Amino acid sequence: MKKFQKSWLFLTVTASILLVSSAGASEAQSGVSRSFVYLLFELSLVLTAAKLGGWIARVIGLPVVLGELFAGMLLGNMTLLGVNFFEQISRDPSLATLAELGVILLMFEVGVESTVPELMRVGKAALLVALIGVVAPFTLGFGTVRLFFPALSLWVDIFLGATLCATSVGISARVLKDLDYIRQPEGKTILGAAVVDDVLGLIILAVVVALIGTSTAPPAGAPSLAIQIGVIVLKAFGFLIVGTVLGVLFSKRIYRWAAGLHLRGMLLTLSLTLCFAFAYLAHEAGLAPIIGAFAAGLILEPQHSEFFFEQERESLEHLLIPLSTIFVPIFFFHIGMQVDFSVLLSSRAVLVGAVLSAVAVLGKMLCIAGLLFGRREADPWAVAIGMIPRGEVGLIFAGLGVGLKVNGAPLLDATLYAAIIAMVFVTTAIAPSLLEWRLRRIKQKRAPMPGKPPMSQ
Repeated sequence: MKKFQKSWLFLTVTASILLVSSAGASEAQSGVSRSFVYLLFELSLVLTAAKLGGWIARVIGLPVVLGELFAGMLLGNMTLLGVNFFEQISRDPSLATLAELGVILLMFEVGVESTVPELMRVGKAALLVALIGVVAPFTLGFGTVRLFFPALSLWVDIFLGATLCATSVGISARVLKDLDYIRQPEGKTILGAAVVDDVLGLIILAVVVALIGTSTAPPAGAPSLAIQIGVIVLKAFGFLIVGTVLGVLFSKRIYRWAAGLHLRGMLLTLSLTLCFAFAYLAHEAGLAPIIGAFAAGLILEPQHSEFFFEQERESLEHLLIPLSTIFVPIFFFHIGMQVDFSVLLSSRAVLVGAVLSAVAVLGKMLCIAGLLFGRREADPWAVAIGMIPRGEVGLIFAGLGVGLKVNGAPLLDATLYAAIIAMVFVTTAIAPSLLEWRLRRIKQKRAPMPGKPPMSQ
C-alpha cells in the first residue's frame, strides 16, 4: 500500500512539472519554428513520462510495456483538460521516425535472442502448439469479426485475424523465470513454441501487409488473388530462408574479419548495419521492414559476440540494451498517444474490443490440442495460458495497421485501433497472474509427499 501511495505521489509531482513545462514551451513556441532543439525538449518529456509509466506499472504488478503505453494514452488525451501541447507532439513526424526506429530495434533484439539452431531444435509438441496458436486465432478472429461486424471490409477482417496471431512470450518468460520454471517442461514448450510462433506470425503479417498494399482494383489480365497470395508467401519464406542461410554461411567470416580491425564499438556498429540493411531489403522486396530486422537478428549467434570479447567484454545483447532502453519506450509511448479516450470508451470500441479479447484468449487456449499428441510432459493449461499475452507484438500490428491504406483510406479507423489496444491490454494484463497461479498449483502437485521420492521431470 505504501508503494502504491508513493507511486501516485511521484506521478502527481511529475505530472505537475510536465504540465508547467509544456505550458511554458507552448507559449515559447508561438512564433518559433520547430527545430532539432525543440525535438530534444520533446524527447525529454516523452522519455520521462514513458519511464514513469513503466515504473508505476511494475510497482502495481503489470508489465512495463503497458505502463509506457498508458502514459502515452494519458498525455495524448490531455486535450480533454484543455492542454493541446501533447497533441502537437503526437503529430511530430520526427518523433514518429524515432518510434519507427524503436520498433526496428525491438524486432532485431527479438531476433538476436532467437537463433536458427533453436528453431531446428524445437520439439514436436512445441511445434504443434505454435501452429495451432497461429492458425486458430486467425481463423476464429476472421470468422468472428466477419459474423458480428459484417459492415467491415474484407481487408479489415483479415488484418484483425492476423493481429490475433501475435504472441508476446517475453511477458510469460518473466513469470517462468521468477518461478524457476524456464527449464521445466512448461517453460521449454512455451519458449520453443514462441520462437516458431514469432516466425509464423511475422510471415502472416508480411503476407497481409503486402496484400493490402496491392488491394487496389487489379488491371485486366492480372493474376488471381490466390496466385498473389502464393507469390507473397514464397517471397516472405524466400527472404527469411535466403537471408538466414547467407547470413549463417558468411556472417561469421565477416565478424571474424571485423574483430581483427580492433576498432572500438565494431560489434554494435556492424550488427546495426546488418539490421538496417536487412530492413531496407525487406522493404524493397515488398515486405514490412521489421521482417528484415528480425531476420538479421536471427542469424546472429553468441559466437558472433565471442569474436569481440577481447575488445568489447560484452555480448551483443548487452550492447543493445542502452539503445532499446531509449528508443523502444518511444515507440510504445507514441502508439499510446494515437489512442483517443473518447473513442476508446465508446460503445462500439468496447464491444469490438471485448469480442477481440474473447477470441484472442480462446484462440490461444486451443493450443492445448497441440499437447494431445506425443508425450504430455508439460501441463496443457499452463502452456496455453503462456501463449495468451499479445503485448508489444500486438502493438506493432496495431501501429502498422494505422499506416496502411486501402484505396487511399486508412485501414484502421480510430475505433478499431482503440479496440486492438484494448485487446492487447486485456490479454497482457490477465496472462501473468493466471500463469503464476497455474504454475504454483503444478508445483504443489509435483511436490513429493512425506516419505516419497520427488516426481521426475
